[in-house]
Amino acid sequence: MIVWVNGAFGSGKSTLVDELRPRWPEALVYDPEMIGYVLREIVEVPTGDFQDLRLWRRQVADLAVGLVKEYQRPVVVPMTLVNPGYVEEIFGVLKDAGIATHHFFLKVSEDVLVKRIDARSFTPDDPAQDERVRRWCKSKIESCMAAVDTLPRDTVFLDGELSPRELADDVLARIGAVPGR
Repeated sequence: MIVWVNGAFGSGKSTLVDELRPRWPEALVYDPEMIGYVLREIVEVPTGDFQDLRLWRRQVADLAVGLVKEYQRPVVVPMTLVNPGYVEEIFGVLKDAGIATHHFFLKVSEDVLVKRIDARSFTPDDPAQDERVRRWCKSKIESCMAAVDTLPRDTVFLDGELSPRELADDVLARIGAVPGR
């Protein structure tokens, strides 16, 4: 099983996953950004967004399938993924592999997203880079919010302004996970 935690930057994906980890220890956490970071070291990313690389999308899907099949454990994926074509491409691979995928999207108001992004430090030793990352995250808010209408029908929308504990309770209940088993 794959539990994909989606939402805009600042919506609480990582915070939710941090809450799930101790409560669902058998689940593996897989962050597709790592594949993007590796690819950036090897090839140019003309658009600046590694999701636009077809190889990134293939590797993300293939590694998710491999993790589930090789380790026979659930996989939690915290990743913003809102381009409808990319969602279809990656989720299609998961479906074709016969892997149950639960897709959650954290809905958060724009004001809260901006406040959360402004409160984060991405590169504490480089304030200029920190500000560039914040600007980039904020520039994606509109497309993330617009994507709500294009996500798969079975997407479960969660109130990202609830506490991490409440969100984790909801996710675990919806997927039928019994923590510790």
